[in-house]
Amino acid sequence: PQLFAYGLQHVLAMYAGAVAVPIIIAQAMNLPIEDLIRLITADLFTCGVATLIQTLGFGPIGGRIPLIQGVTFASVGPMIMIGQQHDITTIYGAIIVAGIFTFLVAPFFSRLIASAKKGIFRSPIRFPDSL
Repeated sequence: PQLFAYGLQHVLAMYAGAVAVPIIIAQAMNLPIEDLIRLITADLFTCGVATLIQTLGFGPIGGRIPLIQGVTFASVGPMIMIGQQHDITTIYGAIIVAGIFTFLVAPFFSRLIASAKKGIFRSPIRFPDSL
């Protein structure tokens, strides 16, 4: 029962964030309700697909751990700026390009982090043992 409650809490927190981002963007761009509904639907669908890929794995892709992929609020500001200067399709294009770029550079950063954990990169800053 406790595990179910934690899982439900996690899903509800993800759902609230996934719905909030499209609402904020639609209001900032003065989109009609039909477009808002499409944004929410697309957002929930892509969160579901990303969750399945991360949880189940797809070849070498995915963490294969139980998690729920959600939406980041870090992208709200840039999406609103793009949408106000252009339109919703430009936002879609920017998201696709950013996703492809992130997918391509992820292996480099993965190796960089692994190297840092092994101690290959050492900080030139030395901290005293006691302050």
